[in-house]
Amino acid sequence: MIARMIWMDREYALIIVNRILSLCNSRRLSVNKLAEMSGVSQSTLDNLVNGKTFNPQIRTLHKIALAFGMTAAEFLDYPELNNYSFEEQAGEFFTANNLD
Repeated sequence: MIARMIWMDREYALIIVNRILSLCNSRRLSVNKLAEMSGVSQSTLDNLVNGKTFNPQIRTLHKIALAFGMTAAEFLDYPELNNYSFEEQAGEFFTANNLD
């Protein structure tokens, strides 16, 4: 059960990271500049982007969204996240690991 949750958290976090990096690229911002603009520590953003942490707090996401001039809802409203299915991902994990 714990392994499944970690795997799902990493997949979900990767979607969030891709969103952050995509917005940084489209606005020509570095992660360092995003940290400065958002008030989120550089180490927190680095850990998220580099896969060392994969469960950001909503407060962190809200600060990041505001730095991009978005609400948290706007930041989280995009196809990859909206199409993510926790049930499908868990099933794929169990099947891939012969745990079902």
